[in-house]
Amino acid sequence: MNNTQNQKIAQVTDKTLIVGVDIGSENHYARAILARGFEVSKKPFPFTNTEEGFESFVNWTHNLATAHKLTKIMVAMEPTGHYWFAFVAFLKKYDVQVVLVAPQHVKHSKEMDDNTQEKDDRKDPIVIARLVPEGRYLIPYIPEDVFAELRVAFNRRCELVEEQVRIANRMIRWFDIYFPEYRKIYGRIDAKTGIMILKRAPLPADILDIGVDGICQIWKDAKLRGYGSKKAKQIYSAAEHSVGMKGGTSVRWKLWQLLEEYELIERQLHEILQLIEGLLYQIPGADKLLNIPGAGLVTVAGFLSEVGDIKRFSDPKQIQKLAGLAVVENSSGKRKGLPGISKRGRSRLRWVLFQLARSMVMFNPEMKAYHQYYTTRKENPLKKLQSLVAISARIARIFYGILKNGTEYDPAMVMKDFNKAIAA
Repeated sequence: MNNTQNQKIAQVTDKTLIVGVDIGSENHYARAILARGFEVSKKPFPFTNTEEGFESFVNWTHNLATAHKLTKIMVAMEPTGHYWFAFVAFLKKYDVQVVLVAPQHVKHSKEMDDNTQEKDDRKDPIVIARLVPEGRYLIPYIPEDVFAELRVAFNRRCELVEEQVRIANRMIRWFDIYFPEYRKIYGRIDAKTGIMILKRAPLPADILDIGVDGICQIWKDAKLRGYGSKKAKQIYSAAEHSVGMKGGTSVRWKLWQLLEEYELIERQLHEILQLIEGLLYQIPGADKLLNIPGAGLVTVAGFLSEVGDIKRFSDPKQIQKLAGLAVVENSSGKRKGLPGISKRGRSRLRWVLFQLARSMVMFNPEMKAYHQYYTTRKENPLKKLQSLVAISARIARIFYGILKNGTEYDPAMVMKDFNKAIAA
């Protein structure tokens, strides 16, 4: 990965045609400049989000490059929305380098030409293009093969979890209105024995109708052990003294549908987790990560889905930067601000590393020792949250070393920095 700005600037030569593209849902607009900023496109070039439109764009750029005796084409765009994925995939077939510019850079650069922040199809492509010679761009990574499959699967799992949380919140609202006592009996809204009752008798009045014997019969039919009249009487008593609102058929149907949606997502989560596990074991070194105390299937899969092929990194600090864990300082003049993390990067990767840190502080002896040291050292002790962030960065370095070198997790090597700090 060429991450330094000097390396990026060096890729733009006098033989480079730089094309800025403003991506839309159906129509795109392009303008082209030379390395020194001179525009060579007479007007914005419009093209559609179709194969014919993409081919017309490629022909247009190659004609411009030929006319000006240029040998290299760089296409720059904002990674906003999802409309750019198909365009980038199409350009891979041609000798075209695709780069991305940060939306905030485009936003802040708009005023430089006409002192306004107005957005239009003529202005945006040229603003995007002129950021490239300054090295203010990113080289996109589009995962392939198993890494592409893993990213799609893990993203789908995250979507399912979010959907499940939303449904759970709707169920909690239903209970709070119609049967608030239920949540005092069952700490979890998806308790198996409780759901069995709700499917047959969702409202307190329904529970009073079937009685204690009816509740016990539901569990008996399901061949559940360890549940008898004592629990049934507790549920019956809660229904008898419920302060919930009265409800009818529509209220019952609402809960039944929420339960059905919740159980559907449960099944889908189980299926997607099996798919993720199968994909994970196709990646070299993934099994070594899973053997680390405190690292689990979901967090390891999340790390690999976000990072992709480890071979594209030359230094673990690049992963820290990708996750937004790079340390930055906000200082000015005599004022010296406290250092913090940039939070510029893949937020999901940062979340995964933080979850790994929380888990490994509990179950990994080495990370537990680091956490204890960071929070209790005499000089510059960290708060617990700061310590977890520092451990997140350390985990990224450990994972990088294992995947890059194909080695096993070595507690002695992990504790090497710790022992130096203690000795000092």
